[in-house]
Amino acid sequence: MTQRVPVNIITGFLGTGKTTAILHLLKNKPAHENWAILVNEFGEIGIDGALLSEQDAIVKEVPGGCMCCTAGVPMSVGLTALLRQKPDRLLIEPTGLGHPKEVISILQSEQYQPYIELKATIALVDPRCFSDPQYTSHQNFRDQLACADIVIGNKDDLCQVEDRDNFSHWTAQQTPKKILTQLIQDGQLSPELLEMEPLLSGDQSKETHHHHHHLLEPEFELAPDQKFIRKENKGEGYFSCGWIFGAELIFSFDVLFSMLSELTAERVKAVINTDKGCYSFNVHQQMITVNEMSLEGFESRIEVIDSQLMPWDELEQILLKIAQMTG
Repeated sequence: MTQRVPVNIITGFLGTGKTTAILHLLKNKPAHENWAILVNEFGEIGIDGALLSEQDAIVKEVPGGCMCCTAGVPMSVGLTALLRQKPDRLLIEPTGLGHPKEVISILQSEQYQPYIELKATIALVDPRCFSDPQYTSHQNFRDQLACADIVIGNKDDLCQVEDRDNFSHWTAQQTPKKILTQLIQDGQLSPELLEMEPLLSGDQSKETHHHHHHLLEPEFELAPDQKFIRKENKGEGYFSCGWIFGAELIFSFDVLFSMLSELTAERVKAVINTDKGCYSFNVHQQMITVNEMSLEGFESRIEVIDSQLMPWDELEQILLKIAQMTG
């Protein structure tokens, strides 16, 4: 490679809108540039890759936990594969339960210094979280904000005056001061932020010890005789369960929407073939967002994450019943 690829990490806790922000950046990137995305999900079933692939980007997924674990092997495999395609820019979206300090450390290693120009790390946060001990007491939540050069308060349209005051109070306490903090809505990040330099050079992090179980080269494709597969994961005080359903299964849109609206899980992501077309579903704190997609013949995927172990068998039967309603 004749020149180093600019790289930004887009981090943030569960439900802060990282994927939405990256989609916005892709829609506003220079037309002549070829961007790559390395996306990491806590669950074993990749959802974000399907969402991002529609935006003419090179996407590599690392599902099944924090990609920097297992001595960074999963991350290195995905990162190297993307760099070989010589993108004009690389965005990295760690899992909302990941360890961004470790990701930064890998990017700053001698192995990648000739190939990567690390730009500002951007953390998204929902300002409402600053009044909830479930978030403020979580080490990953604090680490993600601490290591960021830029902190963006997303979902400003859902915030009250108190939420904005909490965000401003937190901002004022930061040492060193962040390059930029601001409030936005709908993940509308300015592409100009990607050009900003990081606060510190050199290794910003100390090694921490954490372990997740995940495969080096996970394979989740359905076998010819399989109707669906299910994968579970747990770590950092959270549980996840994900399913891939064969493209021949068509879900009732209305029934699925009602079920997801009532589901009490903290986080749900899905790309589903329905009787009204292919749609993405994004659920956070029982607020659901739906977007139509242009995918055809796609294997439906759904991932559910919660801090409590949920009755996965019961949920699985409900999903299968919803699919049968249109069969």
